[in-house]
Amino acid sequence: MNASRITRIPAPEGVAPGVGYTHVVIGTGRLAALSGQVALDAAGEVVGIGDPAAQARQVFDNLRRCLAAAGATFADVVKLTYYVTDMADMPAVRAARDEYMDPKLLPASTAVQVAALFRPELLLEVEAFALLPEEQ
Repeated sequence: MNASRITRIPAPEGVAPGVGYTHVVIGTGRLAALSGQVALDAAGEVVGIGDPAAQARQVFDNLRRCLAAAGATFADVVKLTYYVTDMADMPAVRAARDEYMDPKLLPASTAVQVAALFRPELLLEVEAFALLPEEQ
């Protein structure tokens, strides 16, 4: 995918720079909305019970597969929303993200701590929005 149709503004004037995200992302194309992904494998089994790093890697691998199904890559992602049951797990989540995403092409992001996800052994869920090129 051609990421040049996407512009990232890391820190608008008067806004403190973020670490690990971009404040503003604009672009043109078709919107792909990806449902929140959790650490379930293809058989629906939880990966990495009690291990935030293992769960985060599975989540980003699931996102990669969903993006590919839409004809996109992580370079096309313009927004990520993280739902974690413990903010202390965010360094592991960011490390997994960095395995999949170019640090120069980070999307806008929001991280929210939640009381629980739909299964008690799940530690995080991540949803994504991506912009794909206009169809020819």
